[in-house]
Amino acid sequence: MTVATLPSPRPTLRDPAWRGRVTWALLALLLLWPALVLTEFKPWVMFEPGTLSSTLKFLGDFFPPKIEAEFLWLVARETWRTVAIATAGMALALLLAIPLTLLSVRVLSVSALSGRMALLPASLRQAVRWLLILLRSVPELIWALVFVRVVGLGPTAGVLAIALTYSGMLGKVYGEILESGDSHATVSLLRNGSGRLQAFFYGLLPQNAAELTSYSVYRWECAIRSSAVLGFVGAGGLGQQMDASMKMFNGSEVSTMLLVFMALVWLADQASAWLRKALG
Repeated sequence: MTVATLPSPRPTLRDPAWRGRVTWALLALLLLWPALVLTEFKPWVMFEPGTLSSTLKFLGDFFPPKIEAEFLWLVARETWRTVAIATAGMALALLLAIPLTLLSVRVLSVSALSGRMALLPASLRQAVRWLLILLRSVPELIWALVFVRVVGLGPTAGVLAIALTYSGMLGKVYGEILESGDSHATVSLLRNGSGRLQAFFYGLLPQNAAELTSYSVYRWECAIRSSAVLGFVGAGGLGQQMDASMKMFNGSEVSTMLLVFMALVWLADQASAWLRKALG
């Protein structure tokens, strides 16, 4: 006796969530369209005959790159200066961010052990958080423009600009990392008479060290990119030399520096990945 097999139902070819996808796509388009109109976004202008010929001529000047020994030595020196600006700026940023982080972290407050933080520590903590907001809300490019007028052209303006902006970024993220971790060991140390620094070094830091270090290395990598951009406003390094070559319409020099900068970013990325792996 054979059992009759029922025909399998035909699979539906219509996406059951198509209405939601279309609705969200239309909503995104409605929100994006005013922004495109406000910014006068007209990419088709690039393909007009006059613009296209000028663009092709500009790009044609990039080849071949300039590889004279004297120029390559100049590029190597400015590249090293770019790395030095980023490293010095990060070092100063850490000097500012670490104490501000310790003052802003709630878990290190002795008065908060009873539940509600006292008025004076709470006011100090809030003031430090506002300071971190102020530091990171001003882009490093704006700080560089300010310091170029204060200390003059050169790497000092770039170092100070990176230090201020990155101290705000580091302080905010460091605080979030420390407060999101397990605070049981830190609270136990504080309840048993330990000082704040002891509670930080023996309770809070060990379990968050890898994440803190990983983020610091990532920020150093970003600082290298920023230091090149800051050179365009006179803050020294490879960007300042590139700006001078562009103003002289020397495309071969710009091409060489772009290739060197791409190699520098790649090396920084590799070093960052290696350090994260070694510290992880």
